[in-house]
Amino acid sequence: MTGGRLLEGYPHRMAGHCGSGALRDLLEWAGLAWGGEAAAEGLVFGLGGALHFSYMRVPGLTPPVYLVGRGGDMEVDLLGRLGAGVDLRRTDDEALGWQWVRDELVAGRPVMVWADIAELPYLRVRLQMSRHDVVIVGYDDEREIAYVVDNDREDVQEVPYAALARARRSTGFPAPTRHATFAVEWPERLPDLRSTAADAFAAAGAGMRSGGSGLANRPDLPPGSISAAGLAGIRRFADDLARWPQVLDDVTLESALAALPVFIEKAGTGGGLFRRLQAECCHDVARRTGSAASEQAGLAYDRCAEGWSRLGRSARVDTPLSDRVAAVAEVADRLPGLEEEAVEFLEAAAEELRASM
Repeated sequence: MTGGRLLEGYPHRMAGHCGSGALRDLLEWAGLAWGGEAAAEGLVFGLGGALHFSYMRVPGLTPPVYLVGRGGDMEVDLLGRLGAGVDLRRTDDEALGWQWVRDELVAGRPVMVWADIAELPYLRVRLQMSRHDVVIVGYDDEREIAYVVDNDREDVQEVPYAALARARRSTGFPAPTRHATFAVEWPERLPDLRSTAADAFAAAGAGMRSGGSGLANRPDLPPGSISAAGLAGIRRFADDLARWPQVLDDVTLESALAALPVFIEKAGTGGGLFRRLQAECCHDVARRTGSAASEQAGLAYDRCAEGWSRLGRSARVDTPLSDRVAAVAEVADRLPGLEEEAVEFLEAAAEELRASM
């Protein structure tokens, strides 16, 4: 290819979540695996220690509520936990941001970047989500296109330079993309799975208990906003949801209810607000290590995932608005107990894995 580069044979499969799907593919490309068995997406997600919860209800936001079930640093935390050197570069200089990508590709390395989904033409969505992970595997200067791999598409996508630049300079929700580029130095081998899983499970448990520093802790929210995170945030969400009919008009209330199944199932969560991916990780760790406590944690997150999915289904039922809100609030009220139990099992799994090393 004149004036370009395309990495042939890049391994890619569709995935439930952009970050864990991209990193799963990158690990396979790098030839890294435990016991010769490539890591599945759920294992990759859980080893990032990123399971979390944030809730916001913000006046003027469309839709008026926002839920997310993962923390913001999963990609960097996972790579560091696996022994990779990672430099997350950001700049407002478009030319420099693109040069970073070209340098990685010229060196023969696929490169993960952030892109706003609203600016990626193959997705055809209006919703802004600026921290969407995609992997660039090539470019063609003559045609002015980049070759992009996305968890939501089976095949490599051709994206015009201009569209990719817009996606990479977005100032949309939840944060400016700033041409974010992950420059990664991959290790020769992966660290011990038991210690890696123990660290990740403990980190996820600690983040859920503390609330961490996620989106819900932003200081720039307008007056009248509600925000909460972690285990306490799930209780705050359930309590606030029961109040929606008192604080939202009917049109806004319908919008809030309609948003729930999107945030829980459709917005790249892997199902059940990321809890299904966490369950898959725990079950996989149990299978690979013989950890009974990890299996129990997996079953607990199966229950959490189904609880969140039930919440989404309840919001879609074709019943009068007041009846639907009551049904959704009843389901939401059970979630804090399920989540507290799951964190306890996850922490027990971390302790068992450490003790068996």
